[in-house]
Amino acid sequence: MRVYALPIIKNKESALRMEVKKAKDEIIRLEQEVEQRITAYDQMLALWGEFDTTLLRVEDVKMNVKKIAGVRIPVLEEVIFTTRPFSLFNAPKWYADGLTQLKELAQVSIEHEFSAQKVQLLEFARKKTTQKVNLFEKVQIPGYEDAILKIKRFMEDEENLSKSLQKIIKAKREAEALKEAGN
Repeated sequence: MRVYALPIIKNKESALRMEVKKAKDEIIRLEQEVEQRITAYDQMLALWGEFDTTLLRVEDVKMNVKKIAGVRIPVLEEVIFTTRPFSLFNAPKWYADGLTQLKELAQVSIEHEFSAQKVQLLEFARKKTTQKVNLFEKVQIPGYEDAILKIKRFMEDEENLSKSLQKIIKAKREAEALKEAGN
């Protein structure tokens, strides 16, 4: 990588920092939502003992991949639930609402897991990018500056030697010319 890539890497680091913050805020929001749903679930705790847990099942979780600042992030598209048929006449009246509550709780929990994975991937990429920025700023750029300084000094020395050599040659020619004129 060249030094001119530093601003690009810094911009990427900045974008990743912003995305990590957004993702962490999203996790906090989802955790609060999970807590609210669990609280609603707990209010009907006595009834849940008679609930048939085989009625609802997560069939599939559809996802896609999105790139954020060059990092591939899984994105939740859809959660597909399978509901086993049950008799509305034989089952308690609250079963339909219970199924809805369970679906919502499962949906939010799965979203939370995706957000946690997103934070983990973005945080890892941000750390790697920060390491690259530090490598440039603290190692490579000072190394380049030192090398440029050495080259400048070498070229100055070469120039001084060349001027000195020219003066010596000029002095010898003048001495020879005087010697020939004197003969």
